[in-house]
Amino acid sequence: MTRLSVNINKVALLRNARGGNLPNLVQVAEDCEAFGAEGITVHPRPDQRHVRFDDIPALKKVVTTEFNIEGNPTPEFLELVLANTPDQCTLVPDATDQLTSDHGWDTLNHADFLREVIAALHVKRIRVSLFVDPDPRMVEGAKAAGADRVELYTGPFAHDFISDPAKAMAPYTAAAETAAQIGIGLNAGHDLNLDNLRYFRENCPGLLEVSIGHALISDALYYGLSNTIRMYLRQLQG
Repeated sequence: MTRLSVNINKVALLRNARGGNLPNLVQVAEDCEAFGAEGITVHPRPDQRHVRFDDIPALKKVVTTEFNIEGNPTPEFLELVLANTPDQCTLVPDATDQLTSDHGWDTLNHADFLREVIAALHVKRIRVSLFVDPDPRMVEGAKAAGADRVELYTGPFAHDFISDPAKAMAPYTAAAETAAQIGIGLNAGHDLNLDNLRYFRENCPGLLEVSIGHALISDALYYGLSNTIRMYLRQLQG
């Protein structure tokens, strides 16, 4: 079964809008796990508009499933990750002012840099995933750089799914098959939701984990957090 990691960035965004500690990010993380989530994902950005750097130690103390920190491997980000040793670090090539992640690594042109970063994270026994587009060459480059997994950027899939699901899915199936052939783990994330998640999972062989935040938190406004997490888990069941 594919694991569900809940990205709680949008909960932090709501908290930050008013200051203080409402909603309580640590409590939400604990509740997500109690409601069935199999991981917690955070993406601390340089402008700290979402999860802040100083949230990470408190979350590290309470997350009991799988803690995944994602972000651009700047020196500040790497210092944070190495000091808090999550189960997984997902490296994302975000610009400092980027609204949301919208492309993956060029694992061929950035091979030397990625290899150095991955090696440093491996010293702390942190599993490393690289955010990549659904291109078999990028998957192969991630493996060559030493990554344990890739996370397929599913934004284009979600955009095209409405008009032509099979066409939207085709490059992801090809990337997944490459990952299986070369022996690298497979995650996915971005704009997956209750409408497209089951189709994606059924047509992406070897999918280990999905990270979902924006859609899940938006659905929780209507369905409640506990019920929403169960609804997403059902989409991931065989």
